[in-house]
Amino acid sequence: MNTLITLFIIFFSFAAMEGIAWFSHKYIMHGFLWKLHRDHHQKTNNWWELNDIFVIVFALPSFLALVFGLKDPILLPIGIGILLYGLAYFFVHEILIHNRFKWGVISDNRYFRAVRRAHKVHHSYSDKNPSDNFGFVFLIPLHYLRNSFKDES
Repeated sequence: MNTLITLFIIFFSFAAMEGIAWFSHKYIMHGFLWKLHRDHHQKTNNWWELNDIFVIVFALPSFLALVFGLKDPILLPIGIGILLYGLAYFFVHEILIHNRFKWGVISDNRYFRAVRRAHKVHHSYSDKNPSDNFGFVFLIPLHYLRNSFKDES
């Protein structure tokens, strides 16, 4: 397969995952599987959250696409795109926002500041409804980005 097409499929798969994650977060995690997601909205000292089950759920399609992609050239870049999104999610959500892994990574970048604010508002709700800001990496309301630029002026 052409390298440009492969890169496009990887990029498209990566970008599509944010929409899938947003939908899953809003309608599944804050819907019928709230029981698994609830502990993520509560202060605990536990290293493991029931919410972490969703990491396994999201990793499964990537794993399957990578495995079956060894024989199907379309599935391999899809699996790579999903994997790259998972890594971006892990870095942004688990390290920069929640600091679950004390790696000393702190960023005052405008984008990350906006993501942290949007996520903080999302976590200000202790119940599944109402809630707001369901994006994980990119789908955050624009006013958080605009306000992050105002902070520096």
